Amino acid sequence: MKAIHYWLIGLLLIPVLSAAAANVSPGNTPVKEHGQLSVKDGRIVNQQGVPPQLRGLSFSWSIWQGEKYYNPSVVDWIIRDFKVDLIRLSMAIEPKGGYLDNEAVQKEKITALVDHALKRGIYVIIDWHDHHADKNVKAAKKFFSEMAERYQGHPNVIYEIWNEPEEHAWEVIKTYSEEVIPVIRKHDSKNLIIVGSPRWDQNVDVTAQDPITAFNNLAYSFHFYASDPNHQDLLKQRAERAMEAGLPLFVTEWGVGESNGDGVFDRQKTDSWVEWMEKHELSWANWNITDKDETTALLTPGAPADGKWKQSDLSENGQYMRDLLRRLND
Repeated sequence: MKAIHYWLIGLLLIPVLSAAAANVSPGNTPVKEHGQLSVKDGRIVNQQGVPPQLRGLSFSWSIWQGEKYYNPSVVDWIIRDFKVDLIRLSMAIEPKGGYLDNEAVQKEKITALVDHALKRGIYVIIDWHDHHADKNVKAAKKFFSEMAERYQGHPNVIYEIWNEPEEHAWEVIKTYSEEVIPVIRKHDSKNLIIVGSPRWDQNVDVTAQDPITAFNNLAYSFHFYASDPNHQDLLKQRAERAMEAGLPLFVTEWGVGESNGDGVFDRQKTDSWVEWMEKHELSWANWNITDKDETTALLTPGAPADGKWKQSDLSENGQYMRDLLRRLND
């Protein structure tokens, strides 16, 4: 009987041990809770038809100083310690070492973390981190076709097809988007696609006057930097006009400092922006996981590349974001 008893205990433990070995989070996960995201009546909604309000962190450019943090250990740590339910992978495109220069390396870097996000049950934004995507349409179509074919059927994955168009007219952004979206939809008919807007994703009110209507489950990125003197009430009003017009927004990038990534960290202005996002139930990713010596960096210079960060490894932004995410997501 004792041998049978031990055998039964071992049998019961097998699923637990297997899950741990596969690094799959037991119990509830953000994707189990919210499931397939879609757009309904101008809002991003979950499988229950209500806004999920996902909150998380954006990795920095996949080159330069933040590159070393593109590893599964960091994903595990920010899930465990920061309580994120979303990550954004900012794949560099044009700079040296980026996708146009080193396609295979960049693609592997991104897919490794997407695959890990799927195992851990969190959402992941695949971000074409390009300011001039209209010049790189062919490359974007090839990449997103491959990503959609690989990740179709996985509700975790969100496609952001143009990070921060600069001074591009909406007509240019719309034309580019209407070329890239079909290559995704050829393979993936459901997952959320995020479209850019003029002037670094700020002029969403312009986009709202002529949105893309030929495809379903499209949202639009809205970016701001909370302490920037030019990113205050007038910018909020633009977003509010867009939402009132029925444009679904996703804050795929925002920072605590100013638009150059540095500058002051105004706690009062930052708190005001957070309250604004909470009021409008907007999902967001904070910029950015790097140890660069600037205001919006999450980490202090030399912070370990595998996560497990102590309080001293976190910048002022890192400490703020950890407290905020643990309060809102836990």
